[in-house]
Amino acid sequence: MGKYFSVIVGIVLIFIGIIGLVSWWEWFLHGIQAIGPAILILGGVIAVFAGVSEIKDSAAQKKQESK
Repeated sequence: MGKYFSVIVGIVLIFIGIIGLVSWWEWFLHGIQAIGPAILILGGVIAVFAGVSEIKDSAAQKKQESK
């Protein structure tokens, strides 16, 4: 019974979300405009940390291979 209940609730929530999206389209766009720069900054920070980590790993691997 739980599987069917979760599917039904999911369908109802999708339907309510579509109605809300259509009703509040302008607010949705303002929200995207407000969140967009923060997401870009966060993504950039994550990319920089990943790149630095990869460079450190590569340098450590080269150092270990030279020994």
